[in-house]
Amino acid sequence: MTAKIRAPALPLDLRDRVLAASMRARAAGRPDPAAPEIPPTEAFSRAAGAFDGTLSVLRGADWAKPALRGLDVQGLVGHLAGVEEDVQRCLAGDPAVAAADHVESTQDAAERQAGRPPEETRAEWRRAADRTIALVRAADDRAEVAVHGMRLPLGLLLVVRAFELWVHENDIRAATGLPGSTPDASTLSLMTGVAVQFLPVAAARASLAEPTSVHLVLTGPGGGTWDISLGPAPDPAAAAPADVAIVTDVLGFCRLAANRATPSSLDLHVTGDPDRAAAVLAAATALALD
Repeated sequence: MTAKIRAPALPLDLRDRVLAASMRARAAGRPDPAAPEIPPTEAFSRAAGAFDGTLSVLRGADWAKPALRGLDVQGLVGHLAGVEEDVQRCLAGDPAVAAADHVESTQDAAERQAGRPPEETRAEWRRAADRTIALVRAADDRAEVAVHGMRLPLGLLLVVRAFELWVHENDIRAATGLPGSTPDASTLSLMTGVAVQFLPVAAARASLAEPTSVHLVLTGPGGGTWDISLGPAPDPAAAAPADVAIVTDVLGFCRLAANRATPSSLDLHVTGDPDRAAAVLAAATALALD
C-alpha cells in the first residue's frame, strides 16, 4: 500500500503576496513591455516621415484619385501643407489663425495644387513640415498656442498633428489601394493618450445627455487603461452615474476617434449599460478634424 504524501499547506497570504509582487512589476492596465517614451516633437517627426514614405511610393495616376471631402490625393496633401502654414503662423503669434476653421483656412492651399506636377506638391508639403519641426524643436512644449479653434500646450498640439498625419496617410492609402499603416508603439501611445484626454470634449460636442463613468481598456502596443467621467456633472441628489466598461483594440479606437471607423466595426467587449456605452463610442467620433 502506497503511503499518501501530504503537500504542505500554502500560506494564507500567498495570493495577496503574488498580486502585490505583480503590481510592483507592472502597473495594472499598462502594456508590458511599455513603449519607450518619446517627446511630442519626435512623434510628429516620425508621423511626417511615415507620411512622406507613403507619398514616395505613389504613382502618377494615384495623385488624382478621390481621397476626402471632394479633394483628390494631391489636394489632400495641399491641405496638410496649409495646416503647416497655419501652425507656423500660430507659433509666430498670429491671432488670425486662433479661431480659423481647420478646413476653410487651408482650402486655398489645397486648391492651388491643381495642375501642378505631384513632385512639386510633395516638395511643398515636405518643406512646410520640416520648417514646423525646426521651429518646435526650439520652442517650449509647455507654451500655450492657439490654432483652428484649439488653445492648448504646444506638445499636445504636436501629438494632435501626428494623429492627423496618420489619419490622412491612411486616407491616401485607402484611396490608392495600399494597406493601412500602424504608428510605432511610442507614437501610438501618445496619440491614444490625447484621444482619451479629449473624450470629455467629444462628449460635450455630441451632447452626451447623462453623466457616465467609463472604464476604458485599449489593448495592444500603445494601449492602456483609463477611468473617465463623461457628460454633464451628476446631480448630487440623483443616483450615481451608470458605470460602463469598454474593451477594444487601440488601433480601432484611434480610427473611431478619427471618424474612420464605426462602433459596429470594432471588436468590442462591453459591460454595464449597453445604450450608455453606445453613446460614448458614438461621441468619440466628434474628435475628428478632417
